[in-house]
Amino acid sequence: MEPEFWHKRWSTNQIGFHLPEVNPYLQCYWPQLGVEQGSRVLVPLCGKTLDLLWLAQQGYSVLGVELSEKAAEDFFLEHQLEPSVSEEGAFKVFRAGDIEIRCGDFFALGAGDVADCAALYDRAALIALPVAMRERYATHLQKILPECVGLLITLDYNQDEMPGPPFSVGNDEVLRLLGNVWRLEVLQEQDVLGESWKFLQAGVKRLDERVYRVSSR
Repeated sequence: MEPEFWHKRWSTNQIGFHLPEVNPYLQCYWPQLGVEQGSRVLVPLCGKTLDLLWLAQQGYSVLGVELSEKAAEDFFLEHQLEPSVSEEGAFKVFRAGDIEIRCGDFFALGAGDVADCAALYDRAALIALPVAMRERYATHLQKILPECVGLLITLDYNQDEMPGPPFSVGNDEVLRLLGNVWRLEVLQEQDVLGESWKFLQAGVKRLDERVYRVSSR
């Protein structure tokens, strides 16, 4: 799970984790969170997700953080947006309209970088990381963004049946990693194995997807 792993995935277009449409959970549950329009939303490990565009279209300012410059470049190219590009500290920053993508190491992100973020959307960050990095990610995220409301989406399956990523992150682990700082409420849980050919091919017998509402204590 070194940076080169993800750079190679993007350079060879091995991006099965990228959804070709806006995430339906985001569309369903985000309006229920009560996040004030104009607020800034942090989207860790964002790739080139269409969710960035959807959030901006709903009236939010969006801050994506992504390791791969190719992902950021592809996002703006595919949506016919011409970003300004600058170097700011440890990050190469792409900006267009209400969307900003900071390219670099998520762990270099400081509290000052996200001081104006009031909300969080994590669909593919926590589950992209192996155990030790999940611990580090959760600790760092809560350190720089202790006050927020948002959505977290996870997958839960027998990790012995298939190696990640995406990795299995069960409910107990989510509560252990994040429950000490944030309130976590399961909004939806369903077995999505029938929709996941990759997991079926690997012989996975159960694939639970969970949507959490995250909020400050």
